[in-house]
Amino acid sequence: MRAGRSDADNDRLSIKAAEPDDWWFHVRGMPGSHVILHGPPAAEADKDTLRAAAAIAAFHSKAREGGVVAVSCTRARFVTKPRGAKSGTVEIRKESVLKVRPALPAGATAATNGGELP
Repeated sequence: MRAGRSDADNDRLSIKAAEPDDWWFHVRGMPGSHVILHGPPAAEADKDTLRAAAAIAAFHSKAREGGVVAVSCTRARFVTKPRGAKSGTVEIRKESVLKVRPALPAGATAATNGGELP
């Protein structure tokens, strides 16, 4: 998993680094990191893995102190950058919404710019 820590990181991760079959996550309705879950092409991630990635996206957002947070989830192929949009702004299609509590995996620390997470 990778999490962007700035608008420029989010652009790089979501538009350039993500493969079409990777999973993309972002908290709904407020600023936060884009999180990319990379896996083998066409592989399906299990529900627990998707929820863990969603919890990381919630943790790296303005909703960190919230209770249960809604996080958008879709395949990276459905994430596009509108022409002329500012850094970090994307449009998504075919999203699912996961409701999770913000958290990092056990033993993880907050990621630095574009940081890898366990």
